[in-house]
Amino acid sequence: MSRYRNFRLFKGKLSLLADRKAALICLILFVITFAVFVISTGSGEMKIDPLTVVKVLFGAGPEMETLVIHSFRLPRIIVALMVGISLAVAGGILQGMIRNPLASPDVLGITGGAAVCVVGFLSLFSDKNHSLTVSIAWLPLAAFIGACAVGLLVYLLAWKNGVSPIRLVLIGIGISALMQALTTLLMVTGPVYQASQANIWLTGTVYGSNWKNVSILVPWAVIFFIIAIAAAKLLNLQELGDDVATGLGDKVQKHRFLLLILSTALIGISVAFAGAIGFVGLMAPHMARRLVGSSFGALLPASALIGGILVMLADLVGRTLFSPLEVPAGVFTAGIGAPYFIYLLFKTRNA
Repeated sequence: MSRYRNFRLFKGKLSLLADRKAALICLILFVITFAVFVISTGSGEMKIDPLTVVKVLFGAGPEMETLVIHSFRLPRIIVALMVGISLAVAGGILQGMIRNPLASPDVLGITGGAAVCVVGFLSLFSDKNHSLTVSIAWLPLAAFIGACAVGLLVYLLAWKNGVSPIRLVLIGIGISALMQALTTLLMVTGPVYQASQANIWLTGTVYGSNWKNVSILVPWAVIFFIIAIAAAKLLNLQELGDDVATGLGDKVQKHRFLLLILSTALIGISVAFAGAIGFVGLMAPHMARRLVGSSFGALLPASALIGGILVMLADLVGRTLFSPLEVPAGVFTAGIGAPYFIYLLFKTRNA
């Protein structure tokens, strides 16, 4: 039996070639994602069994459990899932566009741009009594603007008769170092309470998520994810190299700019609602590539599911393992990411 299956939609106007193995792996990852979602929803000071959680999700659970799940747990877990998906897809796009498996939002300085704007926001709008003079609800917008501004700055500085992947990475590393320095400067010169508040956000956490966050994050994340899947063909061409892609009719520079904007948007909405959660955009595409191969039609969905699983698990461990103390999810994604890449290094060396 052939590993691939061809689908023709809209009377043959759209043709899709599906990898059976990749589709099966994505289905398994989806089941795991749902299982982690249910387990995370039922975990906390008030334990709720998985069957009851499923009943509540479908509107048939007990009143008390329904209140706890809908009012306190679901918004946080949905934000964790969507942030994981967005960061993983953004990382996959950057790795394909730059043709470098080490490319990530952190390397290009996009996350750092969001961090500078957040710390600057806390400094600018704080009064002498250590309280904000504007609503904290504006904080996500500040992070999004910072991410987008730095993404555009990196692209403009990397431009020289087009943008080459190596220039994009080198400029990104320089901008990232500058953003880290500015963030540290703002934290050192600001009041102690501000440094503490900013530090928690910079580590990455979904604590305090609410339904308003969900209503803003989910539509944008879904829209950008659909666009990313539609752009999988462009990423496959970009990985062939500029000369080959151009020979196949790809508008390399135009598409590279659009892909950078797409990844920046995904990073911006993630950082805006969950802070600078590290390693997900770097780690999830690596794991997905080992499972489904390098074709982005399968790689991006697999990366998205793995990213969602990683962030949900990190948040679950952070809020239950050290209860009543809550540890930011970013601590655990970094804790998972570092050993994983050490393992990859040793495996590559012994291959």
